[in-house]
Amino acid sequence: MMDTVVFANKGFLYLLLLLPLFVIVYVLLNRWRKPKVIMPSMNNFEGYKPTLRQRIKHLPFVLWLLACAAIIVALARPQSSSGGQNINTEGVDIVMALDISPSMLAEDLRPNRIEAAKKVAVDFIDSRVNDRIGLVVFAGESFTQCPITSDHAVLKNLFSGIESGMLTDGTAIGEGLATAVNRIKTSKAKSKVIILLTDGVNNVGEISPQTAGDIAKAFNIRVYTIGVGTHGMAPYPFNTPFGIQYQQVPVDIDEHTLKGISAETGGKYFRATRTAELKNIYAEIDKLEKTRIEVTSYRHKKEEFYPFIMLALLLLALERLLQYTLLKILP
Repeated sequence: MMDTVVFANKGFLYLLLLLPLFVIVYVLLNRWRKPKVIMPSMNNFEGYKPTLRQRIKHLPFVLWLLACAAIIVALARPQSSSGGQNINTEGVDIVMALDISPSMLAEDLRPNRIEAAKKVAVDFIDSRVNDRIGLVVFAGESFTQCPITSDHAVLKNLFSGIESGMLTDGTAIGEGLATAVNRIKTSKAKSKVIILLTDGVNNVGEISPQTAGDIAKAFNIRVYTIGVGTHGMAPYPFNTPFGIQYQQVPVDIDEHTLKGISAETGGKYFRATRTAELKNIYAEIDKLEKTRIEVTSYRHKKEEFYPFIMLALLLLALERLLQYTLLKILP
């Protein structure tokens, strides 16, 4: 809300330029009318102090001048203008399904796949201030780490606690997608989205990725799938009696299935072989899934000339009162 003052008839304000002219005329008239008395000496008037009547003899003119200024301002019609905005948002409900299987520890993305995915996901959350977002994690099984919420601080805190090894080994892509669908299917949002990130092939679980994709389509949920990992081989850390040793392991992502799920649900498939590519992918999803924001501006004007009219009347009344009482001139 913002209040400003505007003038409906601002042209009248130019009349204020007449006020200095009135002062000049008043001074000249007083000099012309001022009586002159020739005295041989002023010694007899030493120590003479002007009376109250003499001190305030110009006060009626000052009051009249101020009354004129108030009338001119009133004629210009000052108005207080208050305005604001009503903002209506139609956010997007999003569930992020994150693969946390042991293979996500591979270091083809820095510092490794899971940490890179967490960092980029948190940045994505920060960019979606008007949306509700939830988190599902999966490996050999899946569970909801955070239901869809607008409290992004809680969500980011839960993201920081995700580690590989929290769940049984394996890659249950179908289970992870189905859990995400179950979390968002009852949402009242006009746009429902799942972002599924994995680096492998579905190898466990009772629900196939294709079946989970069909369920998402039935509930009008768009699924964006992201395959994480380089093409070919990737360095993977192994614990040995001599410390951590790295071996090159094959990168096997079921891109065909992930592309099919995205295409069927109206989403899109992405491949991230580097951390920078993963950032660009989330940036593209951010552009594709824009939150609708409606801004309605309004403005209200209120007339404010009444106080100036009242002030002018008061000043003129006081001026007349002085003229007919304390400053009355006898004929």
